[in-house]
Formats: sequence, C-alpha cells, structure tokens
Amino acid sequence: MSAKTKIVVLRMKNLILTGVLIGIAILILFMIISVMVSGKKSTVETMAPALYVPGVYSSSVLLNGSSFDVQVTVDDNYITAVNLVNLDETIETMYPLIPSAMNELSTQIIDNQSIDNITFSQGNQYTSTVLLSAIKDALAKAYVQID
Repeated sequence: MSAKTKIVVLRMKNLILTGVLIGIAILILFMIISVMVSGKKSTVETMAPALYVPGVYSSSVLLNGSSFDVQVTVDDNYITAVNLVNLDETIETMYPLIPSAMNELSTQIIDNQSIDNITFSQGNQYTSTVLLSAIKDALAKAYVQID
C-alpha cells in the first residue's frame, strides 16, 4: 500500500496578503450596507410635509392714502426673503423708519424662520408692528392648505 502524501507549502507572505484582502472586502461590504441603511432613513426624514406653497406673496399697507407692498418669498419649508415693494419716495420721506424697520424684521424672520418672538427697537415699535402685520398677512397666503 502506497500512500501518496502531498505536502502543501504555504508562504506566510501569501497568507497575510490574502487575509488583508479578505478583511478589506468585508470592511467595504459593511460600509456599503451601512450607507444603504442610513440613506433610507435620511429620505424618510426629508419627506416631511411642506409648510408653504413655494412662491412670492404680498400684502398691501395703506398709510395716509399712499400704499406700498410687503413681499414675502418662500420655498417648501423656508422663508427666503422679506422685502418692501412699490415704496414711493413720498412714503419714505413721510415715514423714514419704514426701510430700517423692515431690514430689522427681515433679518430676524429669515434667521428664526418664524414671525414669533420678534423684538422691536423702541424707536421702530409702531412701524414694526404695522409691517409685521402685513408680513403675517402675506405668510397666511403662503401656508399649505390641508384638506
């Protein structure tokens, strides 16, 4: 009876290289799976219902027979701009606090993304109240109507 014994010679260098490649393949596979799982979660989070109908909305303000518009620009979930439109030189002369009050309000509204908790400077309190009322009217037109 002759036994044919086979001797297998493995080089340590080849074993180490194979182990490293298998480890890298497992790591890449784990990363791909984790990206796919976390990608599904992020799409669910971003599918929140829209707060506004995107567009430009305006509201008129009437002061002593002259009018101007307050314009609010929104996208799905954010207030992107609040501006004065059709502001006549006569109104600017008669009511010089309107542009500065609007700049203060616009900055606060865009930073906070809300018309709540707006602070007025003491000198612009009444002007800011009139402008904020017009901004609220314009935003009311922009809200998504839920049926």
